[in-house]
Amino acid sequence: MKFTCVICDLDGTLADTLEDIARSMNRALEHHGFPARRVEEYRDMVGGGIARLARRALPDLAPDDPVAEQVAAYAAQCYAQEPVVHSKPYPGILTLLGELKRLKTALAVLSNKPDPITQLVVGKLFPPGSFNLVLGETPGFPRKPDPASTWDILMTLGTTPRETIFMGDSEIDMETARAAECCPLGVCWGYRSRRVLEKAGAQRIIQRPEELSALIRGTRI
Repeated sequence: MKFTCVICDLDGTLADTLEDIARSMNRALEHHGFPARRVEEYRDMVGGGIARLARRALPDLAPDDPVAEQVAAYAAQCYAQEPVVHSKPYPGILTLLGELKRLKTALAVLSNKPDPITQLVVGKLFPPGSFNLVLGETPGFPRKPDPASTWDILMTLGTTPRETIFMGDSEIDMETARAAECCPLGVCWGYRSRRVLEKAGAQRIIQRPEELSALIRGTRI
């Protein structure tokens, strides 16, 4: 099967955003009287959206405690004010995007960040026109791993799941790819381990961005 489209996760896949995410959430935790966490602690927490991150970061709090919503809202506000202080694309990603464009591959970003922040981060980190479509969490669409947003992207780009690689660094991305019947491609440079990706159903796992362009050029997965 020839792949003509790649949908990419953002955090931990295209860019290392962990420090900025941790910084915003720690400001929210301290504002509400909770201790800050080490940046590395967030590595296993991110990926499910800001509300889920707040619940995970809060110590010994009931899942339905309204404080979690308050912390999430404050963290989102902090993050929107300064989304790209330490964040940067991973080595080789900009070159990869240029090569995929040369190969006429349709490129999209799908993130569980709120859509306005997703647009802001992508706009600051990547050259204009790098992607055919960028989408974050949007009212009316459940967040990943629900496949609805992925299917909407495919319909907009005029392609099919069988022609599409879904590339990500987390179990959420692999579950999304499988639910949408796209090819689940894990990356080793992000926030989750290879074991987590394999367990979540990654069809292949790459260690360097340039391996993806080789796949698009015709190597079978």
